[in-house]
Amino acid sequence: MKITRQAALRIAFAALSMVALAPSLAQADDAPSPCGALKRIVAAAPDGFTGLSPADVNGVAQPYGDDAQCSASHDSYQCLWTPHHDAGSSGDALQAVAADIASCLPAATHDQNSPARQHFYLGARDKRTQITATTAGADKLRLVVSGK
Repeated sequence: MKITRQAALRIAFAALSMVALAPSLAQADDAPSPCGALKRIVAAAPDGFTGLSPADVNGVAQPYGDDAQCSASHDSYQCLWTPHHDAGSSGDALQAVAADIASCLPAATHDQNSPARQHFYLGARDKRTQITATTAGADKLRLVVSGK
């Protein structure tokens, strides 16, 4: 099969057009991933959370809301935030958080899935890390990571 010069130019033009458009094509989800921060928080659980710096973990709630207030104590790390307006109901937003936890921490066991509470755990019973995401009132979400 012989390609004419005109056909080759059309193919080249089409390829260049796709390359030119590629940077402007949006991904299905351009929100930052909470995985890195979530993994750092979970890794700190056995030794306590007081060694975590805000720079280590500030991204855990960033994809979900802009007003996250997070704190750490020796026994737990928690964040409270208002979900973005486009997240739907707080129940929908909670499901999105749970989906991210499950994808970021595939070794975690997801043992409770309800409209108001999502619970995961990692590790042996005597050294278990618990991850709980809940609705907090009509328009807030809370994430708590605790360890033994």
